[in-house]
Amino acid sequence: MSLAIVLAHGDGTAHGIGGPVLLGAVMVAAATLAGAWLARRGPGAQAVWFGAAAGALLVIAGLHLLPDAWSEAAEAGLWPWLTLLVAAAAFVLAAAVSRYGCTCAADEEHASGAGTAAALAGHRFLEGAALAVGSVTVAVALAVHALGEGLAVGALLRGRRLAAWLAVMCLGPLAGALVTSAIPLPEAVGPLLYAFAAGILAQAARISLRSAFHNARGVRALASGPAAAVLVAAGLTTIAVHLAG
Repeated sequence: MSLAIVLAHGDGTAHGIGGPVLLGAVMVAAATLAGAWLARRGPGAQAVWFGAAAGALLVIAGLHLLPDAWSEAAEAGLWPWLTLLVAAAAFVLAAAVSRYGCTCAADEEHASGAGTAAALAGHRFLEGAALAVGSVTVAVALAVHALGEGLAVGALLRGRRLAAWLAVMCLGPLAGALVTSAIPLPEAVGPLLYAFAAGILAQAARISLRSAFHNARGVRALASGPAAAVLVAAGLTTIAVHLAG
């Protein structure tokens, strides 16, 4: 489904906030919390969870956000290459933010986690536009998709910061559906937001990969649990992205 089209035509497409929309928002929130719980359940397997987070984030950024940004930029009359420039700028900006004031890996992971959560929260707001059409199929696909996003944030954040960002992510789709029903956004805004979020998530994936494999190199890394987690999470998220259309 083209979220930018929904954003641009909210007056004629969105069905308002009814039972199906609320059910979809609850499903997405539950899947998000389930993913975060899985990431926090096994503190001794952090490398595996970081690998899974990286796999999910790479697919979300590379196979979902960037392709949507590229195709919908053309539909909106924008230069498609602008989306790649925006994504690259976001990638560099996220790297600078993650390194500011700290040199230890843990602090960088937390900074990356906050950037990841913020990007996903914005992404969730846009996904609320898709929920506004009241399609059960879209709601189920987005819920499966949300499991990987919750897993990523759960692996990267802890404590009150994790709880706060999870709350924002869980409420994002409902907020997006409400705003879309009331004030449709300009068509050109969606592709640029997608691209910016993709750059931030790609940077978070890089940091997650580094954390997952910091004790493994070469052939040992390829045959490790984190490597398997990357492949499994990427595969599951790819299926979810395909279902979401």
